[in-house]
Amino acid sequence: MRNFARRAAILALAATALAGPLTGAAHAAPATLYAPSALVLTVGHGETAAGVTPERAVTLNCAPKPSGTHPDPVSACAELRRVDGDLGALESESGILCTREYDPVVVTVDGVWQGQRVSYERTFGNECVMNASSSSVYAF
Repeated sequence: MRNFARRAAILALAATALAGPLTGAAHAAPATLYAPSALVLTVGHGETAAGVTPERAVTLNCAPKPSGTHPDPVSACAELRRVDGDLGALESESGILCTREYDPVVVTVDGVWQGQRVSYERTFGNECVMNASSSSVYAF
């Protein structure tokens, strides 16, 4: 039941993120076409997203311009563009030392990147390891 509620919340956030740019004047000037890039990112404590209740969630829109509830959408979108939306390629070491305490943190990313459906899940050993990844995408 929790998984259903989690997915419903993610879908609602994604729908809001995707529909937000669509609201506007009825007679707006035509804009250039672009592939949508709108993501919902969540974080929660646990080993897998299926058993975790999200503790924080943000939206990230990267087209036509960076926006959303993410604290730094400009940097996050620039990073995603640099790796062509490959979330697995964001892994990097920052030199920050973390304890070996196992308190898993799960980050999920669901939505659309340049018109393609995205569903990504990454488990970090603890919150320090997640923050040490030095990726602005995960900094929320």
